[in-house]
Amino acid sequence: MTIVHLRRARTSLVLDARGPGLPRVVHWGADLGPLPAADLPALVDATVPPVVPSSFDAPTVLSLLPEASAGWSGRPGLAGHRDGRDWSTAFRLDTVDVDDPRGGGGEAVRVSEEDRDHGGAGAARVTVRAADPGAGLSLTVEITLSAAGLLTVRHRLRNDGDRPYEVRELTPVLPVPAVATELLDLTGRWCRERAPQRHPWPMGAWVREGRHGRTGHDATLLLVAGTPGFGFGHGETWAVHTAWSGDHVTVAERRPTGEATLGGGELLAPGEILLGPGEEYATPLLYAVHSADGLDGLSDVLHTHLRARPEHPRGPRPVTLNVWEAVYFDHDLDRLKGLADRAAEVGVERFVLDDGWFRGRRHDRAGLGDWWVDDDVWPDGLQPLIDHVRKHGMQFGLWVEPEMVNPDSDLFRAHPDWVLQAPGRLPPEWRHQQVLDLAHPDAYAHLLDRLDAVLREHDGIAYLKWDHNRDLTEAGHAGRPAVHAQTVAVYRLLDDLRARHPGLEIESCSSGGARVDLEILRRTDRVWASDCNDALERLSIQRWTGLLLPPELIGTHIGPERSHTTHRVHDLGFRAATALFGHHGIEWDISGISATERIELAAWVALHKRLRPLLHGGRVVRVDHPDPAVQAHGVVAHDRSHAVYAVSRLATSAAQVPGAVRLPGLDPARRYLVRPPAGVPEPALLELAPPGWLASDGGVTLSGSVLGSVGLQLPALHPEQALLLEVAAVD
Repeated sequence: MTIVHLRRARTSLVLDARGPGLPRVVHWGADLGPLPAADLPALVDATVPPVVPSSFDAPTVLSLLPEASAGWSGRPGLAGHRDGRDWSTAFRLDTVDVDDPRGGGGEAVRVSEEDRDHGGAGAARVTVRAADPGAGLSLTVEITLSAAGLLTVRHRLRNDGDRPYEVRELTPVLPVPAVATELLDLTGRWCRERAPQRHPWPMGAWVREGRHGRTGHDATLLLVAGTPGFGFGHGETWAVHTAWSGDHVTVAERRPTGEATLGGGELLAPGEILLGPGEEYATPLLYAVHSADGLDGLSDVLHTHLRARPEHPRGPRPVTLNVWEAVYFDHDLDRLKGLADRAAEVGVERFVLDDGWFRGRRHDRAGLGDWWVDDDVWPDGLQPLIDHVRKHGMQFGLWVEPEMVNPDSDLFRAHPDWVLQAPGRLPPEWRHQQVLDLAHPDAYAHLLDRLDAVLREHDGIAYLKWDHNRDLTEAGHAGRPAVHAQTVAVYRLLDDLRARHPGLEIESCSSGGARVDLEILRRTDRVWASDCNDALERLSIQRWTGLLLPPELIGTHIGPERSHTTHRVHDLGFRAATALFGHHGIEWDISGISATERIELAAWVALHKRLRPLLHGGRVVRVDHPDPAVQAHGVVAHDRSHAVYAVSRLATSAAQVPGAVRLPGLDPARRYLVRPPAGVPEPALLELAPPGWLASDGGVTLSGSVLGSVGLQLPALHPEQALLLEVAAVD
């Protein structure tokens, strides 16, 4: 066969596909440069592990699908059986197809909007086909290295036998070199999503399982392995993301025999995937990314790739006002019109009517599933409000939670069999609701038709906030586990609805940030990172959500002065500076705020609009500051001519003066003017004496080298205050 070397951006992949078994990844990581073909066999031979005492008599190497037949004693790549037989495989290589239009070129390219394939223009692809006739199975491995340097792997398993084959696990894995000795992943809960945790990488398996039927508040968006002490701007890192919105697993495993792997796939229940003769099962895509420049380097690759997708939002992301924390279930046309008037005055571009508009929905215990406008609350329908909103030049959006049903609803009373359940009993209620079985064809058709009708019957609904407020527990269909079938059906529902309404935008909200993954984002236009709008909590939530997603895909709203979820009180400047770095919006009853607050809010919205091309197109940087009470981050234009940074004081700390803050990402050879952006109030400071450069409209002018290596001494901020700095090249 062949040895394959793929290069894109700053990443290389070397694949030994000479057979007779499955190919192995010889190298995934830093770009190796244009290696001569003659060097590739030597590279492969130089990386074969030795034979050690009390082990196999020949070297064992890790393939794309770890198999016991090849000497692998860790977690299996494939677990399955056919009536207790064919439980072990020994795949043999059939074909290797390489589609590398640039012939191993390593330069990065911009991906055209017209390109419609998964990897983008200039991507390299390898398709491996193998079979085990004795086990009656065929395997196809699809590998793509995108123009941005993002690697994806997917396995497809086909049953070639004449009897059913149960798939229990099929998990793509990739090797990581021995220098990666630390792990970082994310966990969390409702209103505290994306909490980082890190530790040394021990022997054995670090397994993160999500059994929520959705991605989960505690899901790790990235599982990262890296060199000791890696940070945002330093260290070599490798990371994987399992792109699946149902039950899933992400794994880091280190073996005493020297292998270390990262991988991920779908977490399957017993009997969930039973392949009939000729049927195939495909794993979710495993996204894999390498960086020589710390965590920010991982984000660079991911953000570049996501922005190059044909489905990525192209126009300016509208400043959004969502009415939930303003009115809750208290829907009154005149009150909502007044709120829309105030929204238009401060510069809002999209007005979203949240929960409470449909039949019987006066609280969260009834009505879900009955997707008709409630005539008792809206005797003239939603159109008068829609027309009023659009008269102001704003888009209109609507909240829905299509996958759920309240037992107190006409739909449930008519069709109790349309609910995911184990035979003979309903799952425990969660928020007074159950989950509609979308694998039931009648339930699916009803739901698609009702959503389609709501959109067709109203002129001007441009956006759906699509919520999903409970885990899937005992999720069964026709007596068998059904999380997989439900997840696939949700994807199909979104695809079908958008095919009927091509201009429709959809937000993925799942009681906040419980459905954030790259597969749901192939069908949605942004995620709601958390139901918590407390600016202090949001700093961390947004920081770590941004590890995977660029700012324009993350909903970041200014909440009320007193947080709905934590009851903390923050001034407008801190709330606005935190919400600035994302898909900006407001979740606050602004109808009753003072004239002073309205003027300040309008100034913050105007600032976001002015900076929006930078914020939604630039490179995200995060500062490794030694004081944990200081958090700093920014966005730098790709030509490094313009940047904006936020420095936040989270709490008091032992150091009254926490030290200079470096501003990463700038061109070391250029000179920059640094000053707070005009038009918005600066935070209250503990002291007005040095640094005096902030007291001058002239700011300070320094080189990118100085700003990145020495930094700036900033004033001592009060806890829960933020200072914005705008940076512009002056050469």
